[in-house]
Formats: sequence, structure tokens, C-alpha cells
Amino acid sequence: MVLTLVGHPLSTCTRRVALVAKEVGIPYEIVPVDFAKGEHKSPKFLAKQPFGQVPYIDDDGFTLFESRAIGRYLAAKTKSPLLPNELHANAKFETAASIEYSNFDHYATGIAVEKVFKKMRGLEGDAARAEEHWQTLQNKLKAYEQILGTQKYLAGDEVTLADLFHLPYGYTIIQAGYKPFETPNLKRWWNDISNRPSWQAVKDGV
Repeated sequence: MVLTLVGHPLSTCTRRVALVAKEVGIPYEIVPVDFAKGEHKSPKFLAKQPFGQVPYIDDDGFTLFESRAIGRYLAAKTKSPLLPNELHANAKFETAASIEYSNFDHYATGIAVEKVFKKMRGLEGDAARAEEHWQTLQNKLKAYEQILGTQKYLAGDEVTLADLFHLPYGYTIIQAGYKPFETPNLKRWWNDISNRPSWQAVKDGV
């Protein structure tokens, strides 16, 4: 059966899952969730995703939510090298995945909330809060520049999910006018991952 992806076509996390599905060659069917109608807070939706967030997947009766967990699941299911199995390579991958979650996502998401998502809901963003997130993110990215000066990707010389997980929010803040990946190693890395056909296919919507 075709994987069912339940989410909003423009959602960053829905695009993260679609990106991985395309990378590993798993076909999927998108089932759009209408935020305006509150479908993500309906009893039917909450039975599958108790936090009322998108996306979740249904893989022939097996349901799973949280975009990074879904990405790992799809990569494991297909035995993709995006999720390394060898002990040391996997440890490096988990380190890189933790870097993305702890040192990038929070700050990029904070910028996106204030500069993009609030405006989409007709609200005024907090410019000072966005600037605070931006300053912190710039400092965090100095460590990225150092890491990427000694290896091609965050977990070594092979691309992994940890690299690809950056794409939705990295792209969103670039669209909002920020330039986070301008130093030499970051620019090389970002150009590499953002030009992958899988991301080009979903970057503006699933």
C-alpha cells in the first residue's frame, strides 16, 4: 500500500517527511489537514496525533508521528545509508542529529514564528525576539562552519538525515530574508543539500 502522509502541504514538518520519502523512494499520498477548520484538533485527528500537530503517517495500519521519528522510520525501512547502521557511523549520525535539534531548530523555528507564521495568521511578530534568535543562531553556526571545515557533512563525508532535517526551516528563514549560510563551508554544504532533487520537489509544498 502507498504510505499515507497526513499533514498540511506547506507545513515545514510535513515537507521534512515528504523529503525523506522521496530520498528513500517510498511513494506517498498526501491527505491535507485544514487548519482553518480546526481539523488538527478534531477527536479523529487527536486519536492519531495526541498533540494536534502535523504530520503523522499511516503505513498500512501502522501510525507514527513526529517528523524526525518518521524520517528515521522510513530510512530504516528501506535500509537507506541516510541512517547509518555501523556503530561509529551511527554514533556520529546521532551526534549530528542532536546538533540539528539542539543548536539549529529552536532558533530557526523562533525566527520563522515571528517573521513568517504569525504574519500568516494576521498577527504581528515580535521583531526583538526574532533578532535574539538570529543572534544566537549566528553564534551556533560558527561551530557548524568549524565542523564542516573538516568533513563534507555534519556526520562525516556521507550525507545523512541529520543534514536533510535542516532543510525546511533553513529554507523558511532564507525566504524571510535571512542569510544563515554565507561562510564558505556552510555555503558549500547548504548548496549541496538544498539542490538535491528530493528537496527541490517539495520545498514549496507537498
